Amino acid sequence: MTNQSNQMAVMQKDITDQVSNRISQLQDDGLALPKDYNPQNALKAAWFKLQQTKDRSNRPALQVCTRSSIANALLDMVTQGLSPAKTQCYFIVYGNEVQLQRSYFGTIAAVKRLSSVKDIDAQVVHQGDEFAIGADELGRIKVTKFVPKFENLDKPIKGAFAFIELADGRVDYTVMTQKQIQTSWGQSRQHNVQQKFGDEMAKRTVINRAAKMYINTSDDSDLLTGSINTVTANEYEDEPERKDVTPETPKSTADKLVQGFKKEQAQIHEEEKQVAEKAPEQQPVKESEQDGNQEADGQTDIFDYIEDDQADEK
Repeated sequence: MTNQSNQMAVMQKDITDQVSNRISQLQDDGLALPKDYNPQNALKAAWFKLQQTKDRSNRPALQVCTRSSIANALLDMVTQGLSPAKTQCYFIVYGNEVQLQRSYFGTIAAVKRLSSVKDIDAQVVHQGDEFAIGADELGRIKVTKFVPKFENLDKPIKGAFAFIELADGRVDYTVMTQKQIQTSWGQSRQHNVQQKFGDEMAKRTVINRAAKMYINTSDDSDLLTGSINTVTANEYEDEPERKDVTPETPKSTADKLVQGFKKEQAQIHEEEKQVAEKAPEQQPVKESEQDGNQEADGQTDIFDYIEDDQADEK
């Protein structure tokens, strides 16, 4: 085993041990993971994906990204009960940070973990489809008619809608026009994928909006809902909360544990930064790439993963 391989193995053990220990503490304090979810297997699958992840300059993520960002992304993944092996999430490089982003399937899986949610899904409306909306007695929008047609699947997108079916039988709808979808895409940090995979990305956009609107009014734990909201915000340029998973004032021991973990990682990041400043020639990321609101040369694109996933299905 080469020296570099040894370093990667040590790094993997250090980071995954940190995340595993914190997840164990969270579970002791009441964090409920899906019954068929194995955090250790998910972390192994995630590390395999991270080893394959590169930035736009073809540099390995594990070499150019901070350990703190990697640990935080893994913690978000496990908190939401996601697995990259099931194409539920991706790891995206922005400058010298790794950030977790959910797929369409990942958002469905995460939202279904909320105690009051029975089902969630989204559909795309194409030109020529029969589609109508109305309102219930309280003025809430609902879809009253949707008749998709096979011959319309290749026609331009007219809009999309998502529904969340609650345990009490109520159905909450979120409807977006094509213009609203385009506006959302304009705020996204992923500017290349939407047009090529329009249907998939339109469903992902409307289901993210539905999830955010519902989560912010749910009674579920701040730990889970905060993590879902933060990962949703990771891909948008105008979301200030994307840097913070937990509330400013922890409401439970679990929240305090996560906040403590974030502080530990921030301290590690600060130490890494000080080391880099002492040896600038070893710093692989340009200063200009560290602005989270810029499309740095070191940015990967979710497009890379969608192409890989489709290739795997063939």
